[in-house]
Amino acid sequence: MISVKNLKKTYLLGGEEVHALDDVSLSIKEHEFVAIIGQSGSGKSTFMNMLGCLDRPDSGEITLDGTDILKCKEKELSVIRNKKIGFIFQQFHLLPKLSALENVELPLIYQGMPTKKRREKAVKALKAVGLEKRMNHKPNQLSGGQQQRVAIARALVGEPSLILADEPTGNLDSRSGKEIMMLLHNLYEEGNTIVLITHDNNVAMEAPRQVQISDGKIIKDSGGEAEYEDHTSN
Repeated sequence: MISVKNLKKTYLLGGEEVHALDDVSLSIKEHEFVAIIGQSGSGKSTFMNMLGCLDRPDSGEITLDGTDILKCKEKELSVIRNKKIGFIFQQFHLLPKLSALENVELPLIYQGMPTKKRREKAVKALKAVGLEKRMNHKPNQLSGGQQQRVAIARALVGEPSLILADEPTGNLDSRSGKEIMMLLHNLYEEGNTIVLITHDNNVAMEAPRQVQISDGKIIKDSGGEAEYEDHTSN
């Protein structure tokens, strides 16, 4: 599904070089649920941006579903983001003037899907996250947990190969957070590939596999089976 090799990304901050990613390599299989965990500044968000085709590394390789991402032009990357990747963000990113149904339809509009078909798919996605009775509500008429469910439905509606969830419970109370994690578990059980970005150990432990990033390096990877720990940086 995803193969990342020798990924490097350096930023200049205040005249100093910051190695956001320092020779990172990682493989994620199809239908896997992986948590990428790290504190603020660890490099996890930069890594997510690379996986999501939102940014490019200085060097390295990224392959998604057999496609060499770094050889793609911006127009091709836009298509990949729209069709192959479903994004779930901490801030929801819903358009306030649109209903839940209209927000979920957006990715399909960009795909040029006919109105009737995209409406059917959006309704199905909202039913899948338990919001069939809230379809015509606007974001300000929904709770935080319900807004995140809309965001998840929007991520699912295009039937992407990969779901990227960036701190999906970060703005929610504990009860809503647990509901969202249960929903992600259900999506995983249905065969979806999920990469969860988090700083919270408790949230990360919900995933069968945890990959820890610190100072731009992977320092620990549970591998989904036997735990592996990298001691080369010690």
